[in-house]
Amino acid sequence: MPHVTSQYLQRRPNLPIASSWAPLAAEHLVEVPLLGRVPAGLPLEACVDSARIAVPSRMVKRNTYALRVCGDSMIDCQIFDGDVIIIERRESAENGETAVVMINGQEVTLKKLYIERSGVRLQPANEHMPPIYLRNSDIQVLGLVMGVVRQSERAA
Repeated sequence: MPHVTSQYLQRRPNLPIASSWAPLAAEHLVEVPLLGRVPAGLPLEACVDSARIAVPSRMVKRNTYALRVCGDSMIDCQIFDGDVIIIERRESAENGETAVVMINGQEVTLKKLYIERSGVRLQPANEHMPPIYLRNSDIQVLGLVMGVVRQSERAA
């Protein structure tokens, strides 16, 4: 049986999200709510669970929660299917930030957000997937990705 490690990916200001890997054991851990799954692909209806997950305390802010990623639209940001993303609850995002976004009040997705003259572009971090173009009024930012927790062989 292969050895499985738990590691996290910490977001650093002005650097790509995949800039710092460290073992979970190296940090003090705190529990945050694991609220369900978020599609990293085509937007799907929101799925809500109620569990908790231990994450490094430095990744936790006042309004922090976690979601499990389903899909591979963010693989070029080192966010893979099955990873748990740590989200800071926010209602806005700057250009290029990785955000959890609700579309038309019912579907959610994980993408990089870009505000353009004609509306909003939700850009996957996977060259094989096209962007999603929407009007500003069609989206609601639910939070920004602050880090990634991975329990897999991929992290080693």
